[in-house]
Amino acid sequence: MVGLKSGNIEGFKHFSQFSSLQELNTHIEMWLAVHKQDFSKGALVGLMRLVRFSAKIPGVCNAKIGTILKAIHHEYNDHGISRSTFKRMILKAKELGILSVYETERKNGSQSSNLYSFNRFPSNEPPKVEIMNHPKETNNLLKTENQKIKERKEEPSELDHTYVSDRVPQPFVKLVKCFFPEAKTIEEYWKMVKISAYQHLWENDPELILDVAIQSFKQLIRKLKFNRSIKNPFAYFYGILNHKFFILYHEALKEKYDLSNVEVLFSLGLNQAITVQ
Repeated sequence: MVGLKSGNIEGFKHFSQFSSLQELNTHIEMWLAVHKQDFSKGALVGLMRLVRFSAKIPGVCNAKIGTILKAIHHEYNDHGISRSTFKRMILKAKELGILSVYETERKNGSQSSNLYSFNRFPSNEPPKVEIMNHPKETNNLLKTENQKIKERKEEPSELDHTYVSDRVPQPFVKLVKCFFPEAKTIEEYWKMVKISAYQHLWENDPELILDVAIQSFKQLIRKLKFNRSIKNPFAYFYGILNHKFFILYHEALKEKYDLSNVEVLFSLGLNQAITVQ
């Protein structure tokens, strides 16, 4: 297949999956809510810089790796990341479905910089393989990649709950498996939990997250038992989570400011008492 011809970024508008920079940032936040732990600190620096280079055409970048690394080194006062770290980040992002990478070539046929295209976050289901007229994605980032793919054995199409990732808390697994025993489904429900918690600023409270997740899933099951009209359980579950996290967030704010007011009044009263004495 003939590769893409290198050129101005404006010529690659049709690769963009986002209507605005804000929409791109929202999807990046959702990807990171689920997969941030899959990247090293250096890789995250490279990923976020690549996002910034993808602002002109939301989600699309054709900058050279050297150009991106130079910008990182400048921002961090010559304490940037290596080319190998950046390449590993690209491979991991491709593997997770965050990014697609396409080869481009100059007019003389020699290879030019790659084209990076960010993908939308699948809100309710795993990414699907799309049949498009795009050029074949590049596979030359590491010479051993193809060899690893050939050596990899085909995995079973359905894995039960015993194959669920260690990142999913066991109490949640034990509950969900009673209704949805497949590992993939359990992990998808937990993905919704992580995204909702992140969006409502609760990502650093694992105990609260687990409690909300369990209560929300029980509410979903009750609804499914008494109402068969729910077409998308993932979306309904996500709605329950958002509602609960939203209420908790505003209750926390209210408590914080109420306590602040009490402290101010107490301080004023103490000062007045001292003045009277």
